[in-house]
Amino acid sequence: MPTRASDRPGLGMAAKAVAEHASAIARLELELATTELKRKLAPMGLGIGMLVGAAIFGLFGLMLALAASAAAIVILLPAWAAILAIMVGVFGAAGLLGILGLAAIKKGSPPVPEQAIEEAKLTTEALKASNGR
Repeated sequence: MPTRASDRPGLGMAAKAVAEHASAIARLELELATTELKRKLAPMGLGIGMLVGAAIFGLFGLMLALAASAAAIVILLPAWAAILAIMVGVFGAAGLLGILGLAAIKKGSPPVPEQAIEEAKLTTEALKASNGR
């Protein structure tokens, strides 16, 4: 136990300790923000992939619709009905992928690290309160 004033840790040591703690807190908050962003961006990426799939199926559906129209005009036989049934299935798949993709994007947006921001605010308030003593 220090007995003399020269044996006690000085203000410089205390400031260094505070700076080290603040640096550690900042690193942890950055890590939290990174983790939170990764968790939110994954569903958005999945949703974007599903929307791209929906667009491709929509394009195939349009091509099948045109083929069905051509078949109906040329031969008015059951062949066009088969093509039309496939077209309805493709549009159904495109619609389903579109709905699922939008839901996934909404789940992950906005990609803001809310938890990390809240933690940073609490840390700032705590530091202000401790400095005010």
